[in-house]
Amino acid sequence: MTQTPAAAQARPRLDSQALTRVGKGTPMGDFMREYWIPAIMSSELQRDREPVRLLLLGEKLIAFRDSNGEAGIMDERCPHRGVSLFLGRVEEGGIRCVYHGWKFTTAGQCIDMPSVPPAQECKHLVKARAYPVRECGGVVWVYMGSRTRPPALPQIEAAVLPGEEVNVYCLQRECNYLQMAESDLDTSHFGFLHLGCLEPDDFPEDNPLRFAAENRAPEFASSEMPWGTSYGAHRAAGEQDRYWRVANFLFPFWTQTPQGDFSDHIDARAFVPMDDEHTMMFHFSWRRKSRPLVVEDKEGKPLPGLKNNNELLPNTSDWFGRWRPKANPANDWLIDREMQRNGVTFSGLDNIRTQDQAAVESMGPIVDHALEHLVPSDQMVAKTRRRMVKALQRFAQEGTVPPGVDDPQVFAAARSGFFVASAKLEWPVVYHERAGSLKHVAPDPVAIGS
Repeated sequence: MTQTPAAAQARPRLDSQALTRVGKGTPMGDFMREYWIPAIMSSELQRDREPVRLLLLGEKLIAFRDSNGEAGIMDERCPHRGVSLFLGRVEEGGIRCVYHGWKFTTAGQCIDMPSVPPAQECKHLVKARAYPVRECGGVVWVYMGSRTRPPALPQIEAAVLPGEEVNVYCLQRECNYLQMAESDLDTSHFGFLHLGCLEPDDFPEDNPLRFAAENRAPEFASSEMPWGTSYGAHRAAGEQDRYWRVANFLFPFWTQTPQGDFSDHIDARAFVPMDDEHTMMFHFSWRRKSRPLVVEDKEGKPLPGLKNNNELLPNTSDWFGRWRPKANPANDWLIDREMQRNGVTFSGLDNIRTQDQAAVESMGPIVDHALEHLVPSDQMVAKTRRRMVKALQRFAQEGTVPPGVDDPQVFAAARSGFFVASAKLEWPVVYHERAGSLKHVAPDPVAIGS
């Protein structure tokens, strides 16, 4: 049906800044809620132990595990009088509000009203707002969308492998999810922020990072893919070959980065918005990958600036109390100016994760895209924004299902990593040639269903 001018005016055009607002009722917030979302580590929830405060897409929730081992995620407010269920008693297959003793299952159904005379109770009519959950890969996932029957889990390879084969860690960041995801899609920073003070001869002969140190301004090729977008950054590797670093963006907030050999590097990151200004990163990686990224010199000693771990603050029970790095904006990310001046590391930060953290958090809670000056090496960032905005417009204005929600298998074809290939091969042929020869690890069969 053709829109009238008035109807067209009632639907304002969405831009990239709309991608950063994820609260309930916002276009991007509703868009994200159509996907399954990694919510909390399975290990954080113990049977019949205290609930955990959980902030997701601006909603204040609680998570707990009942005596049957089932995980539940629901509104933190008791539907009776609004008392916080964080204070609740987790017991005998549910959680009981401490105010009047009303008890709820993990599905939110009220099953006991001890403060109401038996002849007057109406527990069958009362239900706390609870969301469907699934557990896969050591993580509790939640579906917060509008469907009565949730879709299947996205078949992102690293995220649906059996839990014993996957390593998962979380880190909280004090900024919007989008600038975190875009940092992963910006490989040109690698030669400066991470390798800025290293020379090619600092690496062993067989370490492909030598090529990144030799040429810190790679050429780029990028394209839209069924799962989102993909890029290949390439540099000369001798006279007849090129060194490729391949990364992907997967809807709605996933990335895969080139941290290992393309043939066996199975890895993915989810940048889950807690609210517009805080993000929880879930990093999934295959435990059995045989050739991890080597960050040692020729003598086997760690190269400066390429540590890949974080010291964390102790978890607390408040809304922003989990998985917080010790280095943070309040202490200038523990930057060492002497190390920076002496050229030990380019940034004065000796940890890859802290280097990325400082970069994205220093932009502010939500970076203003109008102040940016994008250049050709930012093409993956620009292409991904356009792809996201187009999908968001179709969802908000036409009701089109977000990419991959009804076809979760499209994500299974995405793989990141680095490789050396003939200089005669161009993008995206070089990607499809490599990806077509991969042997994918069998996923957890439970994760395939809905």
